[in-house]
Amino acid sequence: MSNFLAFDFGASSGRAILVKIEKDYIDMKEIHRFPNEPVFLGDKYVWDFPRLLNETKTALKKVVASGTKITSIGIDTWGVDYGLLDKDNNLIGMPMHYRDERNYEGVKEVEKKIDLERLYLRTGISNNTFNTAFQLVGDRLKRNTILENADSLLFMPDLFAYYLTNEKKNEFTIASTSGLLDMKNRTWDKELINALGIPENIFNEIIEPGETYGYLTDEVMDETGMDRVPVIAIGGHDTASAVAGTPFKNKGNAFLSSGTWSLLGLEIDSPIISEETFKASLTNEGGVGNKIRLLKNINGTWLLQQLRKNWCEFHEEIGFPDIIREAKKYEDCTFKVNTNDPRLMNTKNMIKSIKEYCIEHGQGEPTELGEIAMAIYNGLTSEYKATIEELEEISGREIPGINVVGGGIQDKFLCELTMKRTGKTLIAGPIEAAVLGNVMIQAIANNEIESIEEGRELIFNAFSCEVYSQEVVLE
Repeated sequence: MSNFLAFDFGASSGRAILVKIEKDYIDMKEIHRFPNEPVFLGDKYVWDFPRLLNETKTALKKVVASGTKITSIGIDTWGVDYGLLDKDNNLIGMPMHYRDERNYEGVKEVEKKIDLERLYLRTGISNNTFNTAFQLVGDRLKRNTILENADSLLFMPDLFAYYLTNEKKNEFTIASTSGLLDMKNRTWDKELINALGIPENIFNEIIEPGETYGYLTDEVMDETGMDRVPVIAIGGHDTASAVAGTPFKNKGNAFLSSGTWSLLGLEIDSPIISEETFKASLTNEGGVGNKIRLLKNINGTWLLQQLRKNWCEFHEEIGFPDIIREAKKYEDCTFKVNTNDPRLMNTKNMIKSIKEYCIEHGQGEPTELGEIAMAIYNGLTSEYKATIEELEEISGREIPGINVVGGGIQDKFLCELTMKRTGKTLIAGPIEAAVLGNVMIQAIANNEIESIEEGRELIFNAFSCEVYSQEVVLE
């Protein structure tokens, strides 16, 4: 069968992976890896897009050097963020980071125009401060010159695809994270866009996973040596691709994409938009194959990443195994943070922020590394438990287990705590679900396989999953 190239951009790193699908075997080869480090430009928190684009081209050159002929390219990234092009197709400034503080001003401004519950009941998207809608209103307040000169908005996977193909399109799953779509009709909500004072002309044609952005331009082919291959719109939101690549054997299971963010939810046929889902902060994001992902965005392993970073800066050099070892010493402690507390969203000192949170909430002060780590672990697993209970109540059915994918499954302590706290069987794996989902959509677009179900079966047969439970939910 064919070779496919998957770009998977996370909030802290990016990879280019060559994937070959055989009948009962999937061969994956990481051909390029690079850090994705946002930077402060003055008081603005931005992505270093030119460097990331250059890393993309470096990966293409490495593919050529390997002698591998690829059939197509797919690109998935984190959600909500975007670049703005002017009428001459120049990128205006750098794409802003979803943790930039202008978002809070955007939320306040939107609340002046529309009640947030009414906004949710219109879009089905949870009112997270990082939503594209709030970012754009924040742009109007803080970067109005840039927004006034914008002619086109491209979400991050769309932006990479544009600089490879010269085609401007908005892929559905990534667009769904914006809070500006009519999720039932899968179209831009122009009435809402205008009500928020956002120029409606900047939005582009929406395309579905499996459609084609375009083909590599002559300039890209000359620079990299690549052939004229298509860039396929896959599940541009990495979570959409991760869910597509999750090998559910029990379709009643929830999914947990565990990484920088924890995204916990159910794959359903149509949006569930109600007062109950609003109160539960559940969001209806676009899925692959005309599905909807009813989920909650939960701050994830980024909290542990920042704890490690700050501990190394202020105390001593440690690794994640050290954090886990110390946390186990305090497994029974009661320190716990609300993982989505605003102070933890973009803190420069995670240690200080967690201590302040615990003191303010009457828990006392965690002083040891293990206590601070357990405040995170307890916060994460408590939120997982509450979310599972909310999903069960709203969907009207019991959830037998949780399929966990992504880098977070390498933290077996977190998996064990999640199983204990939720009381659900955990099926962990594969780590590379986003890449696999990315490639399965490419394979469908190229008529290599027929459906996501066939792709999931291939993934299940090709990768072993670790089960955390006395009972195995695989039937």
